[in-house]
Amino acid sequence: MPPREGRHAVWPDRIRAEVIAAVQTAGIEHPWAHQARAAEHALDGDSVVVATGTASGKSLAYLVPVLSTLLDGSEAPNGRGATALYLAPTKALAADQCRSVKELSHPLGNSVRPAVYDGDTPFEEREWIRQYANYVLTNPDMLHRGILPSHPRWSSFLKSLKYVVIDECHTYRGVFGSHVAQVLRRLRRLCARYGASPVFLLASATAAEPAVAAGRLTGLPVVEVADDASPRGELVFALWEPPLTEMQGEKGAPVRRTATAETADLLTDLAVQGVRSVAFVRSRRGAELISVIAQERLAEVDRSLARRVAAYRGGYLPEERRALEQALHSGELLGLAATTALELGIDVSGLDAVLIAGYPGTRASLWQQAGRAGRSGQGALAVLVARDDPLDTFLVHHPEALFDRPVESTVLDPDNPYVLAPHLCAAAAEIPLTDEDLALFGPETEGLLPQLEAAKLLRRRTKAWHWTRRERAADLTDIRGGGGRPIQIVEAGTGRLLGTVDAGAAHTTVHEGAVHLHQGRTYLVRTLDLEDSVALVEEASPPYSTVARDTTSISVLETDVEVPWGDGRLCYGSVEVTNQVVSFLRRRLITGEVLGETKLDLPPRTLRTRAVWWTVTEDQLDEARINPEILGGALHAAEHASIGLLPLFATCDRWDIGGVSIPLHPDTLLPTVFVYDGHPGGAGFAERAFHTARSWLTATRQAIASCECDAGCPSCIQSPKCGNGNDPLHKRGAVRLLTVLLRGAPEEKGEAGPGGESVRALESAGPSPQGRTAEARAEAGPKAPSAATGPSEGAVPSAGTGSQVPPAP
Repeated sequence: MPPREGRHAVWPDRIRAEVIAAVQTAGIEHPWAHQARAAEHALDGDSVVVATGTASGKSLAYLVPVLSTLLDGSEAPNGRGATALYLAPTKALAADQCRSVKELSHPLGNSVRPAVYDGDTPFEEREWIRQYANYVLTNPDMLHRGILPSHPRWSSFLKSLKYVVIDECHTYRGVFGSHVAQVLRRLRRLCARYGASPVFLLASATAAEPAVAAGRLTGLPVVEVADDASPRGELVFALWEPPLTEMQGEKGAPVRRTATAETADLLTDLAVQGVRSVAFVRSRRGAELISVIAQERLAEVDRSLARRVAAYRGGYLPEERRALEQALHSGELLGLAATTALELGIDVSGLDAVLIAGYPGTRASLWQQAGRAGRSGQGALAVLVARDDPLDTFLVHHPEALFDRPVESTVLDPDNPYVLAPHLCAAAAEIPLTDEDLALFGPETEGLLPQLEAAKLLRRRTKAWHWTRRERAADLTDIRGGGGRPIQIVEAGTGRLLGTVDAGAAHTTVHEGAVHLHQGRTYLVRTLDLEDSVALVEEASPPYSTVARDTTSISVLETDVEVPWGDGRLCYGSVEVTNQVVSFLRRRLITGEVLGETKLDLPPRTLRTRAVWWTVTEDQLDEARINPEILGGALHAAEHASIGLLPLFATCDRWDIGGVSIPLHPDTLLPTVFVYDGHPGGAGFAERAFHTARSWLTATRQAIASCECDAGCPSCIQSPKCGNGNDPLHKRGAVRLLTVLLRGAPEEKGEAGPGGESVRALESAGPSPQGRTAEARAEAGPKAPSAATGPSEGAVPSAGTGSQVPPAP
């Protein structure tokens, strides 16, 4: 990708001279054109989103007007002066930005007082921050559970609030984004009550229609600045497919070398050559494994090099995270294997290369990760290492899908009743809700309030709705969908706390017998106590990793839309999914060879959500030459591949969605394939799949048909998360089945926006702690689940990159 020249401009004349001088002292003589434009809009009182490439100076675009306004406010005769609030999706990014603000504002003296306020902030510092800090950096979790419920203690800060900065706003998508949108509406409501009307300044990686997404997130009109005027060094972008090995996997399919092993080798080679690199890995375990392999191989070359490679992921203790961030900044670390916790905006100057172990789920995230290299303007290298997965294989063989297509739209639906209901309760607990508040929270509010009243969560007195319970309303929901208290991982022999894992991921990651990696050390889980939220582990050195296996069944609750596809049908509506982790596999390190399977006894979990599904008739099966012996395998294979390809058409990744395929479903009485959202009430992904079904399933058929294997492999129809052991599968049957189905597909009439009238089903009268996450048990209890021949891809809620936030002091 060729280099690009930069275009300079001048700062607006309303910016304080002291701020411009401080920026120049930092080595920035003139702003880029997009920075000056964004600052102009901010000073005009327009909410603005800066959607330009990585390392384009988005931070400076909002910092300059914010610092100038804080400097003006510091000269006010009374009160604390103007204040600003900064929101980041991760603690790491907030801490990094605080360092940058302190460095930039140092010449301004005590006029700018930045401070981080999150779950790691010592309690003795919190009162000073509430009373005196004028630039508070936090995350949506702390705003939701710590600041807004305690708004009387923040009154002087809120009444002076001039700007709200929302960094990396493209990460607020799906259910998490919908929650954040309602948190921001609660913030706006409290600010208005204290007489403030802050301007929102948003920063985003390049995204489709950023102003539309930012407006949906904030509930305000937002101006877009997307013309990137910054210079860019040359970027060499490699698509890397690991080679086939001599190993044979399930059903005799050839096995490729894992992306984990291949990335570890590349990281080793780069470190030996002194190339500063970050390897982005999708899973916490993968990040740990890559660092361990790289350290072992570097030790064979030079023992001192092994200490210069480490892992970075969520779940570490705060002091561990800070030490790693500092080592990366200083150059002490040459290589880091990191989850997306490090993707979001941490300014790591001087990186030469980025390795991406597996497609991260969206093109926006891919470019965000690749942009970490070359941040000082030098040439850089980015390598996408393909996993043995239909989507990754499709992309490395069809580079135009990455390089010739725009990035995705941001999907979020603040009107989702599963999201809206608990935030209405939280808002009522903060200040009783009145009729004037209804428009702020959206069109579904008026219909939800009577249901919340009937559930005895709210009570109407005169003209306002009041919260009725003793417990904190903000605790009704975890906005990241973690599913309650995180599981503490404790070393059995010493009682030492190693870290945490989200409750929703506990069944699959810290079940009894699971291998747990932590900073290069390997542990075995001896017991998992779900009631006390503790997993006891012991240090060990097993020659294998573990992978949980689960089963999934599904029932149709309501069909909202049904479209004829020839004799078949394409449907969209509400479903209930029952999922249970039943066993785990032990896989040999590096090769992935299965060594054995162990049964588990864990409770089932249910999920009521939204799904797209399609059915075929007997005549269509005859036309596709599919007999009963191969029907289950054909449906199962088509389902796997369609899930693998959906991230090209919806802003999700494979782990946000699930699927089930059934030769005779009791609700449809036909062979049926379901693909569902892995979040209560839906996240907009299945709806997007419904509206792009022709293109989506056409790409699915092409991906299966063009794969060079004979009977199916992980590159086309086998799934890394199949709960049924990738059996049965029938590759050719899936191609014939999709061919016949697509013959009856109507022309697409354009993609519907996220949300809409179809995603509106409120399952119960009110939210409950039991029904607030994708893995929680529904209050009403499940229907009798139908048995699936191909229970396949249970959706696992993505673990948030920030840590759980304790209750407000």
